Amino acid sequence: MGGKNNLENIQAKEVRKRAVGAAKVVLKVLLLTGAIAIAASSPMFGQALAREFQKEMRCKNRLKQRLQESQKEEYSKERIQSAFYYLKRKGLINVEYRGPQMYVSLTEKGAKKAGKYKINDLAIKKVEKWDQKWRILIFDISDKHKNKREALRGKLKQLRLFQLQKSVWVCPYEFQNVIKILRDFFGLTDDEMKVITASEIENDHRVREFFELN
Repeated sequence: MGGKNNLENIQAKEVRKRAVGAAKVVLKVLLLTGAIAIAASSPMFGQALAREFQKEMRCKNRLKQRLQESQKEEYSKERIQSAFYYLKRKGLINVEYRGPQMYVSLTEKGAKKAGKYKINDLAIKKVEKWDQKWRILIFDISDKHKNKREALRGKLKQLRLFQLQKSVWVCPYEFQNVIKILRDFFGLTDDEMKVITASEIENDHRVREFFELN
C-alpha cells in the first residue's frame, strides 16, 4: 500500500513539474510577443490556443533561441492548454475580447514573473577564440536600493563574472544583451550601470586565471 502511495506521489510531482515548465514557456512567449490573438469563436479554442503558442515558440527559437525549455522538450497542445488555465487562475495572464478575436497578454504580476524566469535562464556564451577584449561592468546603486544592489551582485556571481572591485566586474566575452536584460529587470539607468570595453587591464593575471585564458 505504501509503495503504491509513493508511486502516486512521484507521478503527481512529475505532472506538477511538467505543468510549471509549460507555464514558464507560455509566460516567456508572451513576454517576447506582447500578446497572442486567437479566434474567440473557434469551437476548438483550446487547440487553437496551443497551436498559436507552439507557432510563436518555434518562431522565437529560430530568431533568438531564448526559450531554452522548448528546445529540450516539445510541449503538447494539452499541456499548453492546461498551462493557460493555470496562469489565468493565478492572475498571471489577461484575456481581452476585441470583436471576433481574443487577445491573451501578461498582467503586471505575470510580467514580473516572466521577467524573473527570463533572468534565471540568462547565460553568457563562452567563445572558443577570445578577441583579447575585456568587458567591464561598473554600477553605482544608492543605499536606498541596497536590496536591488545585492541581488544584482548575486546574479553577476551566478553568471561567472570576475569581481575586480566591489562594484566593478569583468568578463572576456560579449555580454551586452545579458546586461541590457539585467538593467531592464532591475530598473536601472545607463548612469547607474555602465559597460566599458578595454584592451588591457593592469596586472590581469588573476582575471586570466579565473577565465582560464592563460
